[in-house]
Amino acid sequence: KRAESYKARDYPKDVSPGVEGLVREMISGFADKWTVVILDTLWDEGTLRFSELSRQVTGISQKMLTQTLRRMERDGLVVRKLYASVPPRVEYSLSPLGLTLGAAFCNVWIWAVENHDAVIEARQAFDASST
Repeated sequence: KRAESYKARDYPKDVSPGVEGLVREMISGFADKWTVVILDTLWDEGTLRFSELSRQVTGISQKMLTQTLRRMERDGLVVRKLYASVPPRVEYSLSPLGLTLGAAFCNVWIWAVENHDAVIEARQAFDASST
């Protein structure tokens, strides 16, 4: 019931199908592991070269990093700056739009800090009742 009241209170009822589709598409894109990690890394570190970003985001392949950055750039979340040097240098940073999303993800961190113990207790209680 609380989720229903939140939704009804905070979102207009006459949302266009285009906006609803965009929200669903963007959430599914943001929900993937690498987008969130890259967003968080650029939020913390600022502008990074591709190689630096690759070192910071451990476990990601070069191909997946490239694909994720391209999608984030297409969505307007990341700015890619190419310098005409030898060898070419490419830097990535969050766009103003990406910064607003990063700020929204800060709320997830706040929630995690505030509710960490409760989640651990719930998991332990569930595991104990499942055995």
